[in-house]
Amino acid sequence: MAFGTAGGKNSYFQPRMPFQRLLKLDDRVNMGYPWGGFHRRGRFQRMLNMLRGLKSEQIECEAIDALRACLEEIPFARLTDVREQPGPSGPDLVARVDLSEAEQVLVIEIKRSGQPRLVREAINSLRRCMPEYPDGYGVVVAPYVSERSAFICEEEGIGFLDLAGNCRLCFQQVYIRKSGNGNPFGEKRELRTLFSPKASRILRVLLTTPQRAWKVQELAREADVSVGQVSNVKKLLDDREWIRAGADGLRLTEPGALLDEWAMNQRYRRDQSHSCYSIRSGIEFERQLAQTCNRRGIRYALTEFSAAARWAPMVRTPRMAAYVDGDVLEIMQTLQLKEVGTGSNLRLIVPGDKGVFYAAQTVDDITLASPVQVYLDLKRAGGRSDEAAEAILNEVIKPLW
Repeated sequence: MAFGTAGGKNSYFQPRMPFQRLLKLDDRVNMGYPWGGFHRRGRFQRMLNMLRGLKSEQIECEAIDALRACLEEIPFARLTDVREQPGPSGPDLVARVDLSEAEQVLVIEIKRSGQPRLVREAINSLRRCMPEYPDGYGVVVAPYVSERSAFICEEEGIGFLDLAGNCRLCFQQVYIRKSGNGNPFGEKRELRTLFSPKASRILRVLLTTPQRAWKVQELAREADVSVGQVSNVKKLLDDREWIRAGADGLRLTEPGALLDEWAMNQRYRRDQSHSCYSIRSGIEFERQLAQTCNRRGIRYALTEFSAAARWAPMVRTPRMAAYVDGDVLEIMQTLQLKEVGTGSNLRLIVPGDKGVFYAAQTVDDITLASPVQVYLDLKRAGGRSDEAAEAILNEVIKPLW
């Protein structure tokens, strides 16, 4: 729901709880905060430092700076003062905006992350405290607000702004909307955790069985990881609202969003790749590779185009590729392969983590990596492999969703 507007110019809010302090805009430098204006030099360094764990007062000042920069483009709007509410039940900040002939109270909740679950938490907190500010307008502030989180705010009648320059504020005669600014923080730590080799084992299980509900311990056993690892991944997926937890366990609800995000963040893998040349044709070589690995008890799985041509037959095989969990140099010698810098027609990959073999299947006596793994490998290969990846996605993976 949308909050009402403030009254006349002299109807400044009277909260029931006393304020701890008044943050006057002219006193920011004297208080020792890294201010200097949202658009001035050093802005992104200050934001990055903020995310590394600076004091809450500094985070608040960055939020005020972003709000001030947002309002500067409205000639009749001026941020006059900002107050902090003490106690756990109040909002983080309450601001007053002078609109020349009226004023508006902004009730602000600040989050260290703008993921959907945390944004919903902020909205719920605002609703609980809004009776104290009947003419207030709720605003969520975070370092970066994703498109989905922005939609949630708009749907709930709540304003938002982030430190990347995106915002949507709609109160009285003011309407400001800015979008399209990317995340300057990159969420590197979260992404490293979510798409690390161990965490990726959990994601493979969820994406391979998207309709199944998993207990945490069951999922840990299936993915061959610790219960703590599952709990960490569960939290990250829950923050993004990609899973739903129920009495029967946790279930993946947004497999497409997870797969897309994973495809864009595969830089955390540490595979060893050997580019080789073989005089044999694709089918002939792949059968000899399978026979060689089977005789030596070496685990292997075709991937990229080699597997895609079998999962989605219309895919052509311009280049062969396979995972090999063993002495790759011995295999190259046995199959008379030559490692080359250019002109290769196959890749043998020693995986950095054995999770790539999860849900591998045997088709015509040849082991293929799972459709999910093949899709990810094709997306990473680039070039025309994107067409093969889409064929796997539409013909094999999506029907399971």
